[in-house]
Amino acid sequence: MNLNHRTQGDHVPETAFRIRENDAWRDLTYDEVFAGRTVVLFALPGAFTPTCTSTHLPGYAMQADAIRAHGIDGIYCLSVNDWFVMDAWRDTLGIDDSVTMLPDGNTDFTTQMGMLVDKRELGFGLRSWRYAMIVRNGVIESIFVEDTEDPGDPFEVSSAPFMLAHLS
Repeated sequence: MNLNHRTQGDHVPETAFRIRENDAWRDLTYDEVFAGRTVVLFALPGAFTPTCTSTHLPGYAMQADAIRAHGIDGIYCLSVNDWFVMDAWRDTLGIDDSVTMLPDGNTDFTTQMGMLVDKRELGFGLRSWRYAMIVRNGVIESIFVEDTEDPGDPFEVSSAPFMLAHLS
């Protein structure tokens, strides 16, 4: 698989994320997430999937304080799932607000990032490739994309320990 994705120095897509607050829909805007902030965003194939559930999301939640200590204003978990699935997944894992869930159910952000992959053979449909990045004021400072030649589910460079080592 050859992804033609955004890379260091590129701006992240100016999209919004549809979320629910107090039982009402609202858009979590690009400015709220990225403008004037330094954030870590990690993307994964799907909520409730094995690696994402056992290691990826919990790893960032466990390392949130250590990551923030390096001047990171927010930590975001993005997946091509809707808000209800992302919220239920967070709740099931007992993840607090140390990691903010970004639902990309329409694949707007993922498509524009160049990270959309076809996982139909697994019955998943279109999903995000696994990656992590540091974004400063909307510009990708560093991006770590899992091996696109690995046909499985590679998980090394997008992990919380890898991110923390990079920040240190």
